[in-house]
Amino acid sequence: PTEGAAENLRRDNVPPDRILVTGNTGIDAVLQVNEKLAKGELAGIHLPALDPSRRLLVVTAHRRENHGAPLEAVCEALVRLARRGDVQIVYPVHRNPQVAGPVERMLGGEPSILLCEPLDYVPFVDLMRRAYILITDSGGIQEEGPSLGKPVLVMREKTERPEAVEAGTVKLVGTVPERIVSEAELLLDNRAEFERMSRAHNPYGDGHASERIADALAGSTQ
Repeated sequence: PTEGAAENLRRDNVPPDRILVTGNTGIDAVLQVNEKLAKGELAGIHLPALDPSRRLLVVTAHRRENHGAPLEAVCEALVRLARRGDVQIVYPVHRNPQVAGPVERMLGGEPSILLCEPLDYVPFVDLMRRAYILITDSGGIQEEGPSLGKPVLVMREKTERPEAVEAGTVKLVGTVPERIVSEAELLLDNRAEFERMSRAHNPYGDGHASERIADALAGSTQ
């Protein structure tokens, strides 16, 4: 999917003529769905409680290494952000009791935080495209969010997608509440910083990976 991944293969002595950098097919999917949503060809998310007058922060947090105290720290940060008054947070909550329990206990009573069931792919893409910022510990969102022009704050100390960090589309913020809040508020209050992250190059593809793969496979059979 990326030049970095290709370099790893070359270091493992895979012949260069057996490697083709195509981009990630997941980016093809998210861009195709986004285009169809924009044209009204697909039905998007239906959340009547969404407030268009406030900027939307979309949150996902469920990774096992963040269970317990780290997830509670994340929830503390979200409460502080929600109480700014100018944002609304939507958090599709994973059904794992290790996630749902503390999230519902700490966030369920906050009027500016909307907790919902996990979403299917198309409604979630629609939610992402409406977002101002994505705050997540997910892997795929680190690729999908920048394709939609959304800054992504990643609540982890390390990521298996270093290309996104290097490109400036993603920022690692960990799970300390003060760091999450300060980095989110930097994007909320500093338009230049928001524009810098939202316009950064996405290293994971341009929406044509599937075509490159099909062309390469077709060529190999001729």
